[in-house]
Amino acid sequence: MSRNAKIGLYIAFTVLFVSFTFYAWQLAKTPNINAHTDDAKPFSLYIPKGATFESVIDSMQAHKVLENEMTFRFVSKLMKYPERIKVGHYRMKPGMGNYEAIKKLRSGSQDPIELTFNSSIRLKSELIDKVGSKFAFGPAALRELLDNPDTCKHYGLDTTTIICLFIPNTYELFWTAKPTALLNRMADEYKKFWTPARKAKAAALGLTQTEVQTLASIVRAETIKADEQPRVAGVYLNRLKRGIKLEADPTVVFANNDFTIRRVLNKHLAFNSPYNTYMYGGLPPGPINLPPPGAIDAVLNPEQHDYLFFVAKADFSGYHTFSRNMAEHMANARIYQRALNERKIMK
Repeated sequence: MSRNAKIGLYIAFTVLFVSFTFYAWQLAKTPNINAHTDDAKPFSLYIPKGATFESVIDSMQAHKVLENEMTFRFVSKLMKYPERIKVGHYRMKPGMGNYEAIKKLRSGSQDPIELTFNSSIRLKSELIDKVGSKFAFGPAALRELLDNPDTCKHYGLDTTTIICLFIPNTYELFWTAKPTALLNRMADEYKKFWTPARKAKAAALGLTQTEVQTLASIVRAETIKADEQPRVAGVYLNRLKRGIKLEADPTVVFANNDFTIRRVLNKHLAFNSPYNTYMYGGLPPGPINLPPPGAIDAVLNPEQHDYLFFVAKADFSGYHTFSRNMAEHMANARIYQRALNERKIMK
């Protein structure tokens, strides 16, 4: 072969190599995840146990996050991803290239999910459905644990009070976590919350931690006003000390299991339930919602006063009028009842 022929062949090979390298770089690096959407947000890809490469592709296509399926498939095969599917939750950032996305999925480098719950959860069944559905194990597995007396006893609670373990906040956990791992994490957070100082304050009130959270749930149901919660807590603590029934409307609503009730009537008060604090003295068997830390601290740091009653203000501001005796209370209650009538709130 002549020298010129060798040079020509070398140049041709170099051009082909550069072209192939550039093409490979484009396949690997060119944005392919939500690449052409201005307001794109990270996409959460959930890969369950038993998933295949085709089901991963189907999921991405169903949510229209994959710009070019063919190049994704090609790079996946080069990286042997179809044989290395890893379960988990993966946050796919907009503009990710095939190489970056597949490397993340193939390594099993999953991202934690954010688990948030608050006092809007009132029933254990609601907690189970809301929390359990966030994880691969599902509500049924969580229900099995929370309805198990031995499991609840392990955490110092029972099947009614086990919801106390769930202190409202936002937590990060892996989607693939086992239900026992979730409970252990909640137990750790519970222990962190109940510091020696908080335990001492509960003891000074003559209440257990569970009783504090139960009373806090009533306080939270009565008022969302953080600045008023210590005063409301003081009312109920005064009644407990004097042996007066709490007569808390939110417990009656809970007992009737009808959260559409806006006006508690005699028929509601007549419902026989240990949660009906018009019918039974002391605290109910457990919380009527998941009280937030602020409400718990309001019970632990109550306002010192001699109020025994309160009723919502007629201006519907969310605040209450407090009184020391029944005569004052009835006068205030009539004002509020007139306001309800004027707004035609009858039930």
